[in-house]
Amino acid sequence: MKCPFCGEADTKVIDSRPADDGERIRRRRLCTVCNKRFTTYEMLETVPLVVIKKDKSREAFDRLKLLNGLVRACEKRPVSLQTLENVVDSIEQTLLSGYEREVTSIRIGELAMDQLKQIDEVAYVRFASVYRQFSDIDTFMAELRSLLAKRDQPREEKKSEN
Repeated sequence: MKCPFCGEADTKVIDSRPADDGERIRRRRLCTVCNKRFTTYEMLETVPLVVIKKDKSREAFDRLKLLNGLVRACEKRPVSLQTLENVVDSIEQTLLSGYEREVTSIRIGELAMDQLKQIDEVAYVRFASVYRQFSDIDTFMAELRSLLAKRDQPREEKKSEN
């Protein structure tokens, strides 16, 4: 770190401690040439996540937008807001842990549907109907049949075991 007083690049850290609830590290430094002390703050550099929409336009990932979509799908359903916030956290963590800094809205929608399917099937169908933009009742019914077949599969396996 370069000394702000004399410009010397050789400085040493004499004290480090967390700042801002652990979001940053405060470092007291000493210039080895002019012996002056100064403070620096170190923080994690984050690269923004960019969403590629269906029309090929790009925008910054907005967790609130995803949360609002999930809330609408879960309206009048027994799903807590905390559960939905956990879903958004999980999706965001999955996206950030990947190597890609650009992700398609399709990928985000698929992740959301996967999680909703485990939480509430009605909310899943609501979200899927908007997200997948079912063109007619037949495609909507095909999705429902697929969901029912997957749900009934473990029941059929248990019956065959008995």
